[in-house]
Amino acid sequence: FILPSETESFGLAALEAMASGVPVISSNSGGIPEVNIHGVSGYLSNVGDIADMSKNALSILNDATTLNKFKEEAKKQACNFDIYQIVPQYEAIYEATIKKCMVL
Repeated sequence: FILPSETESFGLAALEAMASGVPVISSNSGGIPEVNIHGVSGYLSNVGDIADMSKNALSILNDATTLNKFKEEAKKQACNFDIYQIVPQYEAIYEATIKKCMVL
């Protein structure tokens, strides 16, 4: 999956691809690097560097070992964003913020 966005707040499309075991080649803008880990679940390239993205795509497609590694790691990385992982983190942030703001 290739995501060459100039700006991206989170990278949900990349995360959906990763959850399906598809390695991601993306730009390193916005929140994408939080989702796609360079050299683990795919590759990151500078915004607009289509030549580097092409090189990375060919690298994955021409190396079965790397392709299979990235497929597995992409699935694992996607699990970090599972609702059962994320919601408790948000709840903890909200609870801590409420406690700081409470006036007794």
